[in-house]
Amino acid sequence: MKPSQISELLQRDILNLGCGRKHLAGAINLDITTATSPDITHDLNVRPWPFPDDHFREVHAYDVIEHVANVVGTMEEIHRICRPQAMVRITVPHFSCRNAYTDPTHRHLFTCASFDYFTDGNDLSFYTQARFRIVSNHIFFYPTLLNKLIWRLANRYPEAYEQRWTWIFPAWFLQFDLEVLK
Repeated sequence: MKPSQISELLQRDILNLGCGRKHLAGAINLDITTATSPDITHDLNVRPWPFPDDHFREVHAYDVIEHVANVVGTMEEIHRICRPQAMVRITVPHFSCRNAYTDPTHRHLFTCASFDYFTDGNDLSFYTQARFRIVSNHIFFYPTLLNKLIWRLANRYPEAYEQRWTWIFPAWFLQFDLEVLK
């Protein structure tokens, strides 16, 4: 990629990590393969990422964090390239979802509390200095009539759901909105 092309791309302040074929208009769309025609081709396991510190106001990581080798390192890179108070939007498969195990490229499983490790309120937050505030987190279920009721209960009582009901009523995926704290 030519320096003028990189400079033009860096005019954008939204990053779509692991875009696949779901390109976001107005964002820098990044993927590991050229087969999806991203703006930038880069392996997220190779750090540092090709972006300056404190650049992005929003990062989308839809169905990508479960594929990286090092979740903590990936979250540290996201933190580095984001401005203070930037929004990070993440979706990952819930650990009870069949898809979490079906895809041979998945390396990690997630619960409602997986990103708590990046907040000041967690006893195990000593693994990293990268800090986020959890703005929202939601458990999603495959859309059926029964799951509408389960969805409400699981999101109201996520810890109880994951400890007692998760294998009876498996979830589909998790969505997190995180604010970057610097």
